[in-house]
Amino acid sequence: MFDIQEELKKIPQKPGVYIMHDKRDAIIYIGKAVSLRNRVRQYFRPSHNEGLKKEQMVKQIERFEYIITDSELEALILECNLIKEHRPKYNTMLRDDKTYPYIRVTLGEAFPRVLFSRQMKKDKSRYFGPYTSAGAVKDTIELIDKIYALRTCSRTLPKDIGKERPCLNYHIHQCMAPCQGYISEEEYRRKIGRAMEFLNGNYQPVLKELEEKMQTASENMNFEKAIEYRELLKAVKQIAQKQKITSSDGEDKDIIAMASDAEDAVVQVFFIRDGKLIGRDHFHVSVGSEDTRPQVLATFLKQFYAGTPFIPRELMLQEEIEEVKVIEEWLSQKRGQKVYVRVPKKGTKEKLVELAAQNAGMVLSQDKEKIKREEGRTIGALKEIGRLLDLEDLKRVEAYDISNISGFESVGSMIVYEKGKPKRSDYRKFKLRTVTGPDDYGSMYEVLTRRFSHGMREQEELKERNMEQQYGSFTRFPDLIMMDGGKGQVNVALRVLEELKLQIPVCGMVKDDNHRTRGLYYHNQEIPIDRHSEGFKLITRIQDEAHRFAIEFHRSLRSKEQVHSVLDDIPGIGAVRRKALMKRFLSLDAIREADVETLAELPSMNEQSAKAVYEFFHRPSVEEE
Repeated sequence: MFDIQEELKKIPQKPGVYIMHDKRDAIIYIGKAVSLRNRVRQYFRPSHNEGLKKEQMVKQIERFEYIITDSELEALILECNLIKEHRPKYNTMLRDDKTYPYIRVTLGEAFPRVLFSRQMKKDKSRYFGPYTSAGAVKDTIELIDKIYALRTCSRTLPKDIGKERPCLNYHIHQCMAPCQGYISEEEYRRKIGRAMEFLNGNYQPVLKELEEKMQTASENMNFEKAIEYRELLKAVKQIAQKQKITSSDGEDKDIIAMASDAEDAVVQVFFIRDGKLIGRDHFHVSVGSEDTRPQVLATFLKQFYAGTPFIPRELMLQEEIEEVKVIEEWLSQKRGQKVYVRVPKKGTKEKLVELAAQNAGMVLSQDKEKIKREEGRTIGALKEIGRLLDLEDLKRVEAYDISNISGFESVGSMIVYEKGKPKRSDYRKFKLRTVTGPDDYGSMYEVLTRRFSHGMREQEELKERNMEQQYGSFTRFPDLIMMDGGKGQVNVALRVLEELKLQIPVCGMVKDDNHRTRGLYYHNQEIPIDRHSEGFKLITRIQDEAHRFAIEFHRSLRSKEQVHSVLDDIPGIGAVRRKALMKRFLSLDAIREADVETLAELPSMNEQSAKAVYEFFHRPSVEEE
């Protein structure tokens, strides 16, 4: 058994990373320290206070481990890697995990190509970016290929020269066909050089060249070609206008600022490459009430730059952070050159940081409103249902429905809503095994019995193997069962739960004569609901989703089985008798209401077949109480 107090005495006074585990042995927190002994022991001192979040975390610690490093920098790198891998519950987490596109020029090839790339590798290629818009990158590559007639194929050149015919791009004048030897390697390289100048932001030569070509084509009465050059000219100008000069030094910088409230923070990043603002992006960060702004910014830097291949020369921050020297050293190692983390106090840089902060505040405000509306539709609606039924802490709801057409191939559906949202990975379908014909109560009895018996077996197996409960679709039971129907369906569910010795609240979703939801049936009474409330809308969504899922499953089975009648399932009823029954009674309901004598009157029927039909439609099922 792990004795925390004894283990605390063994911790060395060295730099490293500490890892906290809970009783399930899950990692709940990862941190780094200059002195592991001093830092880890702080958590378990009664007088020590790091806020409510850390206090809750400490209560759950069952054991801890640590990894010793030679320096604080090594500890920082290891901490970043472990947090990214395990995403512990109590670490301040960067929620977004985005990769940014690059433009890759394959200079390692004899005839280079301009390609889209999500990674910047250590190869012979030249990379431009990162960019924030994949669409803009693709548009730029397409434009460059058109202007400079570069190849887009993957042929190995010059090895494959002349082996195959030139592709369509050559015939439409968008490639000079190096695959045929129609352009020399030197001339092609000159074109690639001009393309890279374009990517570096030098648009004037190509603008001038296209303008001249357009004028020449127009003077030669080649208006079709003139229009083509005009469109290219327009596209280049649009690309050029997107690049806004923010400084004259031509450096790579990231401008980073944040806005926060008690629970959330948004970090805004402006990406400046070669002195041009190429884009911006924002990131949501989960924070605790005790997390300071410098701590959140430092955490963001570590997590964001641990996962991006490009490190700019300079990071401009909104305010001073702790560990700035060790973070600078870490980033410099990753970049291979010195990286500076600074807080500008005046001038253009300070105004850019202020602009980033304003953008972060705007995003946080807008997203808060959006989240608030979404929570009203989901968690808020679920709480409203809980208040109606006098149930607390509703999280997981399961709803069931039965679908059949003329009694054929009855199927059951189980849908799951968690925190007011559908959890489709936990949906399940049931093809009825013991029930034939139009017996909704019997069908529901089978579905519920199979569902909860299965879950109980899985739970027992996990206990026998000393494993924690896995919250799958069957092992985890709902906080509320919602039946598609009223008293009869509710009583079926209550009977199953009683037989299995389970205690789970059950309510029915009652519909009016127009098949629209009107209320809930619970504890032998119907509870009316305000039709304009979010709770009512959620009930309607759950009911419709259960019905949709069952119908969808039934359709898939019908498409396999084609046409089938419930009468085919009655022993002794073949095609002739089935046809006679339908011709005489017109509907299954009429057949169900007929007695044995009436059924036997048909010429093709005898007393034995008439009894078989009658007994099929009058088998005992689960009765309403």
